[in-house]
Amino acid sequence: MSDRLVLLGSKGGPALRPGGPWPSSSLLELAGRTIVVDCGLGVTRGLVDAGISLKALDLIFITHLHSDHVLELGPLLHTAWTAGLAKPVTLFGPPGTGHYWRRFCQAMEFDIEIRIVDEGRPDIRELVSIAEFGEGQVLRQRGLTVTALRVDHPPVTDCFALRFEHGARSIVFSADTAFFPPLAGFAKNADILVHEAMLEEGIERLVARTGNGVRLREHLLASHSFAEEAGRIATEAAVKRLVLNHLIPADDPAIVEIDWEAAVRKSWVGDLTIARDGLVVNVDGAKAASGEETA
Repeated sequence: MSDRLVLLGSKGGPALRPGGPWPSSSLLELAGRTIVVDCGLGVTRGLVDAGISLKALDLIFITHLHSDHVLELGPLLHTAWTAGLAKPVTLFGPPGTGHYWRRFCQAMEFDIEIRIVDEGRPDIRELVSIAEFGEGQVLRQRGLTVTALRVDHPPVTDCFALRFEHGARSIVFSADTAFFPPLAGFAKNADILVHEAMLEEGIERLVARTGNGVRLREHLLASHSFAEEAGRIATEAAVKRLVLNHLIPADDPAIVEIDWEAAVRKSWVGDLTIARDGLVVNVDGAKAASGEETA
């Protein structure tokens, strides 16, 4: 099976609107491992639509605890459990991830305990192992290495870019971040850099639709990157492909793919992918099938 990246949810922020895309989540299949990066709303359906058996969940990584990255984490694990998950899953996340998981299990205590007794299921609370991480090496196992870099996403302090490496392959996720020059060194020579992106011309319409305009605008400008800034990071890092993801705004009918491309081409001339829900990026450079893009 070819290594691949599937962009399950491509929008930034937790709000859902009719006809719009889903919040942040990605599937990375690398060296036989099934890896989920972030668990915004829609991640479970996205994985199933990508052809993944939920029983095959292996590694889950959460970049930070904003709801558009973590809201469906518990439901994903619980649904996988009801689908027959019986092998251990390791959940990696920033400090506070274990607290979230314990409280989710408490909220679902009636259902969990009755299914253990009535259906003979293993205890989900013993299947899921929690590994909270900070900067540095997060995992080194069976040839897979994962490292983390703290990025700039105020007021959240525990927000981490992640680099996945196996053999000659390397995929980097920026997580949510303002323009952060050290990320270029962290992503150096990666096959794929998945970087968040924002379009200035869409911000005013977004805050008008969402409400709390002044405070929301301040947050967006202080905590996120414009597409041109993502291109600057990709250029400095000399990555092979830039994937713009966690798009802000992602559901503005006045903004189309060519607008994103025009913004990022001011600073990036290399291979480019603009995320959309369900898009597959082939990591190993093999010929892409319909609807896929190759790195």
